[in-house]
Amino acid sequence: MPCSTASSSPSLISKCTVSPDQISTLPDLKLSVSDLPMLSVHYIQKGCLFTRPSIPIDSLISLLKRGLSQALSHFPPLAGRLKTDFHGYVYIECNDAGVDFVHATAPNLFVRDVLVPTRVPDSFNEFFPFDRTVSFDGHFKPILAIQVTELADGIFIGCAMNHAVTDGTSFWNFFNSFAEVSRGVKRVWKQPDFSRNSPLISPAVLRLPEGGPKVSFSINEPLRERIFSFGREAILKLKAMTNNQKRVDNDRVDAVELLGKQSNDPYLNNNKGKVTTILESLFNNTVSKPRKDTESNKNITSEISSFQSLSALLWRAVTRARKLPSNKTTIFRMAVNCRHRLQPKMDAYYFGNAIQSVPTLASVGDVLCRDLRWCAEQLNKNVMAHDDSMVRRFVEDWERNPKCFPLGNFDGASVTMGSSPRFPMYDNDFGWGRPLAIRSGGANKFDGKISAFPGRAGVGSVELEVVLAAETMAGLESDSEFMQYVLN
Repeated sequence: MPCSTASSSPSLISKCTVSPDQISTLPDLKLSVSDLPMLSVHYIQKGCLFTRPSIPIDSLISLLKRGLSQALSHFPPLAGRLKTDFHGYVYIECNDAGVDFVHATAPNLFVRDVLVPTRVPDSFNEFFPFDRTVSFDGHFKPILAIQVTELADGIFIGCAMNHAVTDGTSFWNFFNSFAEVSRGVKRVWKQPDFSRNSPLISPAVLRLPEGGPKVSFSINEPLRERIFSFGREAILKLKAMTNNQKRVDNDRVDAVELLGKQSNDPYLNNNKGKVTTILESLFNNTVSKPRKDTESNKNITSEISSFQSLSALLWRAVTRARKLPSNKTTIFRMAVNCRHRLQPKMDAYYFGNAIQSVPTLASVGDVLCRDLRWCAEQLNKNVMAHDDSMVRRFVEDWERNPKCFPLGNFDGASVTMGSSPRFPMYDNDFGWGRPLAIRSGGANKFDGKISAFPGRAGVGSVELEVVLAAETMAGLESDSEFMQYVLN
């Protein structure tokens, strides 16, 4: 049942500063080529919806403050501030200045209101701190803020984190560590790596305007937002179609997906020997042989992934709903993790941004007139080509022309995919069970912005948070090719 704006708006109960429980000894950390462009975008805003714990709310708030303080000692940069030196280099100063902790209540909002996929409550942006705050503001505002909002029958823990300091990998490593120490676990999720010796660290200087950069898209554009859920069977069907498979062996296809997710799955990490032997056996019988792309005369040596297949389906449907001319160019942007692409590889839990945006361009006519497999192949080729040399080329291109990231949909024909269904968003438990849902705030939302979440149903399920112009969303919701895969 949708809720009204007035009844669901949270009321502030308290706000305080939480500092690390140990003094930081970490030196200042220089922002990288992947960090600096994010100074013009909003803070990351993600959070988890939980059932209401049985413990009194005052005890709960004390527990979370204590857990946050302990977690910050493992992530000192998050308790610091940004600073720019005389030469123009931007650093994270690990000065233990602290983070914001907000306690709010929305007694007329129920868990069911948040779970409605077709309509996000109008007031939901108020469940996150630093709404529409630009990351450059980390020079004089906290880099991190947590807001705990009481619902009538649940709890929402919203987190805002400076995007020039972290990407999704670092965000969820912190959030899950925060949950672990709050629950009483004497370790962090994965120990972050604060080294600054990768090719992403550059001598180039980003010259910023007086007062700092602004976001490059309109924050007042009328938009519609919806969560689309895709079950495991629908994803398998899509993957089989894009790989030209006549029959799908569910167990073996799952093996490919599981191997890809292994680094983010606690069970698999704790049982590597036993699980890997089984999965590799299945994997060896699953990966498709190289296929010949007759049009480009190139060999495709990897299987098109489930996520690339789903992205292609969305690209086609959104492009169709926009009713663009066939000769117009449409762009699908995907954020890729560079940690494992560089040689030598970076630490899997390198702290900071280690992402680059990979664009795939095609004419509207090609996207709509060719089949789904063709669209998926274009995405697959560009992702596969983004290797060590390509990452370094992106760095060199930026060094020649340092600038902030131009986030937005400037010509009405772009789709930007962010986040990842591989992030361990449901692998956190503060002591009263796993999340019921993952939601985001109003940060960095524009026509064509998509965020991918893992489905709560488990391996193989995916949720897409889709933000579109109202007319385009209506077209997407009536697109039979797309909607046949969406869970009711």
